[in-house]
Amino acid sequence: MDTLSYKTVSANKENSGKKWLLVDAEGQTVGRLASKVAKLIRGKHKVNFTPHADCGDNVIIINAEKVSFSGTKLVNKEYIRYTGYPGGQKSLTAQEILQKHPQRLIEKAVKGMLPKNTLGRELFRNLKVYVGTDHKQEAQKPEVMNLDTFK
Repeated sequence: MDTLSYKTVSANKENSGKKWLLVDAEGQTVGRLASKVAKLIRGKHKVNFTPHADCGDNVIIINAEKVSFSGTKLVNKEYIRYTGYPGGQKSLTAQEILQKHPQRLIEKAVKGMLPKNTLGRELFRNLKVYVGTDHKQEAQKPEVMNLDTFK
């Protein structure tokens, strides 16, 4: 009997073909940059996307201090955290975080767009954010990714 056999191939960490991508954040809006980077880290741009596996790429973001916000978000947007002690609610504006730790601003935006489970925490390790143009992943030979042409 001659029949066709269609099998669904699920990607996993070993056969997903992970690449290293270099993204320049200069002049990019934080939210749009974060959504595109989260899509790259998750692997949704690949043909063999599997929702329960780490099949995305490793992303390096440089020039974190040169991102922009639309409207008045730079001054008005607040990041609230709680220390765990009574009266320990702290808040910082986006402008204050951008001056002190600009890499944390992008990391927080991307982390919020990843799944809130063990897979999301594992995927977050595939993101490296640096202030300035120097990064520590030259040995991986990252490909330069232009987010303006990426959907």
